[in-house]
Amino acid sequence: MIVRAAVLPHPPLLVPQLVAGASEETEPLRRACLDAARWLAEVTPRWSAVAVDEVGSRVIEPATRGSFAGYGVDVPVSLAELAEDEGRSDPLLPLPALIAGWLREHSGAGEVRVRLVTPELDPDQCWLVGHELVDALSGPEPVALLVLGDSSPRHGDRAPGKPDPRAAEFDEAVREALAAADADALMDIDADLAAELGARGRSAWQVLASVAQSSGVSWRGAVDYSGAPYGVGYHVARWEPAA
Repeated sequence: MIVRAAVLPHPPLLVPQLVAGASEETEPLRRACLDAARWLAEVTPRWSAVAVDEVGSRVIEPATRGSFAGYGVDVPVSLAELAEDEGRSDPLLPLPALIAGWLREHSGAGEVRVRLVTPELDPDQCWLVGHELVDALSGPEPVALLVLGDSSPRHGDRAPGKPDPRAAEFDEAVREALAAADADALMDIDADLAAELGARGRSAWQVLASVAQSSGVSWRGAVDYSGAPYGVGYHVARWEPAA
């Protein structure tokens, strides 16, 4: 049974060793992400993650290891508590799975199973994935849901993508929906607009919306962080059943 959900971004800048020169500037976002991860770990060591990756939809099991070496520093991570001779090493472990493992290690969770979806997944397919997750995790054991996805990289002069004046309004609408745990508003996000703005987290957010809609309970939400450092929109939010 899914008992809590946290929405986080997954940029490499969360890992201090990868951004030594900008660690202080990125600290508020990092702290919000770690606080949300620890909030999940408070209730259960077992996590299920939904994240966005271009490579394609697949599931990465907890007995997997990886490293941030491809991002400049060899910071090893694992998706579960493993002995040295356990698990499978994946040198191509995608960034959201690496961040999921890093968050797990720094929050005290026991394992995280990562389901990757593509940024192009349409809302109907997102609804199906969320519904399947609710069914798969419907047993008595509590499970926390980690939802990983970045928003638009088109905010202002520091944007890595071409600045787009629509990005601010788009991300404000996402922030409001996350704060209100408004699953209908998340599900109504325009997939074409999200794609134009480069908001690749859209499909993961809509899987979360489906989880809430399919769970049979009402949810409440709170936003711990919403901003666009370096021109990229990031949101950190917590959802839990209202009763």
